[in-house]
Amino acid sequence: MKKIKILTIGHSYVVAANRTFIHELAKDPRYDITMVAPERMDAALRSIEYEEETTSQIKIIKQPVRLTKKIHFFMYRGLDEVIKPGAFDFIHLWEEPYIFSGYQIAKKAKMAGIPYFFVTYQNLNKRYPFPFSYFERYVVKHCKYWVTGAKLVYETLIKRDYPVNKNKMISLSINDNIFYPAKDAAEKESIKSELGLSGTLICFLGRIVADKGIDILLPALENIKEPFSLLILGAGPDQEKVEQWVSRHRLQDRVKIILAKHHEVPKYLRACDIVVAPSQTMPNWVEQFGRMLVEAFASEVAVIGSTSGEIPYVIGDAGLVVNEKDINAWTKAISKLLSDDEFRRDLAAKGRARYLEHFQMSQVSKKYSELYQSMLDYRWHLGQ
Repeated sequence: MKKIKILTIGHSYVVAANRTFIHELAKDPRYDITMVAPERMDAALRSIEYEEETTSQIKIIKQPVRLTKKIHFFMYRGLDEVIKPGAFDFIHLWEEPYIFSGYQIAKKAKMAGIPYFFVTYQNLNKRYPFPFSYFERYVVKHCKYWVTGAKLVYETLIKRDYPVNKNKMISLSINDNIFYPAKDAAEKESIKSELGLSGTLICFLGRIVADKGIDILLPALENIKEPFSLLILGAGPDQEKVEQWVSRHRLQDRVKIILAKHHEVPKYLRACDIVVAPSQTMPNWVEQFGRMLVEAFASEVAVIGSTSGEIPYVIGDAGLVVNEKDINAWTKAISKLLSDDEFRRDLAAKGRARYLEHFQMSQVSKKYSELYQSMLDYRWHLGQ
């Protein structure tokens, strides 16, 4: 049987955890998958060198890159040696269409006569200046499909004249070999003990900035009467503000701030009882998805999210959704979960069920397999 040759490329593949769903797809014996990942990326919280893997079912090319601190200008070097006529049946492109790398790959694909689809999570109706507006038009015009897994992204991009007939809705996925519930209370307590924390544990996961709602969370916690501990997994420009708040309220023994590496996050989540996502809508930013919520679902941790962007659609009825700027409402929601153990456990179980139905890697991989078949049918239709 002749295998289907697929190239997938994206800057997020620098992180090993972001490659897991491609490994899931590669289990299908029909596919011969090559992945291009950057040698390094300068992310929001730190610089990331390509994370090595001990075993891999796919061929991975660590590609030299430039301008990784400026994502709009970020580019791959040496792609002419990868994207060549006849090298692949199609390309799975994981770069936004308005940045240079998205355009760069799309143009090389077109020159090589290789069809492609791209994945996007742009949920603001932005009008880009030249040349980014040109990049976007080019990538959208020549793609076979555009993929998104977020309702607001779809609605926004349809308004921007993205073609409806080229859209595929496929959610982000979480690997339950990595994110899974604690096996029992003893495991949760053991991890809490390692952290030097105890009691009901609230977790904030992400950049410590106003956009992510740290200015809402802290005053909300000040009015909490129930005992709690707080774990902040992240870093950012407002970290000093948080440290001062901790010192002012004498909470040093109840609050930990850790810039966790990607592979450490699942373990820490298993120790948590509540995950909060108080993201705030800004003039130039709104929450695109809320991956930390799905990671919490997979870990069977109760969630509270704001009304920003995609968060209410991700949560559905499996968590609490609170008006993003209502500090009193945040206090009440957190207090409810701290004071009612049964309600918190029920909500966590609902989240786990929602994960299994909508976000489990095996489910999402099936949808990508269907898309891959559509790409292959399209190539046959072209007579290639």
